[in-house]
Amino acid sequence: MLFAPDTEEALEFAVVLANTDPGASRSGTDELATVAHLDELLRHNTFTGRIDRDEAEVREVRKARAQIREVWTLGRDEAVEVVNRMLREARALPYLTRHDDSDWHMHATEPDAPLAERIRVEAALALIDVIRMNEMGRLRVCAADDCTGLFVDLSRNGSKRFCTVRCGNRMNMVAFRARKAET
Repeated sequence: MLFAPDTEEALEFAVVLANTDPGASRSGTDELATVAHLDELLRHNTFTGRIDRDEAEVREVRKARAQIREVWTLGRDEAVEVVNRMLREARALPYLTRHDDSDWHMHATEPDAPLAERIRVEAALALIDVIRMNEMGRLRVCAADDCTGLFVDLSRNGSKRFCTVRCGNRMNMVAFRARKAET
């Protein structure tokens, strides 16, 4: 395991959220365009605390998505600036808590804080670990020509290039056809 389990979980949620963007989604559309889309995202990715389920919340979560996508493309020093801003704007104050089936873990916003704020802070806390461990290279954008999907490369040798097997297979087929055409 490269990162602590809660860091990996937060990074994986950040990736799922970021990949609802039209350039990264499987459908090619904004998969966070409606309250129903947000409900679907949260059904598969449990997030505790206040959830308003309204258009304003969807807009704010889309802003959080954009901020997370931005950090993925930055160098380590630039990422620090954005992560610090995310924490500062939320007035994050880390504390330990235990709820539901979870053992002691850290939160930095109150459960009644807006969902988008909690998402940004959870992502920022996970990104702190990535930055401190000097592993920004593990945050990647898919190498497929037509995909902007994000992923965290948790492989031992850090050689993953595609966000999904589907993108990898598609690009391998493109390369295979190009080689065939040359012969």
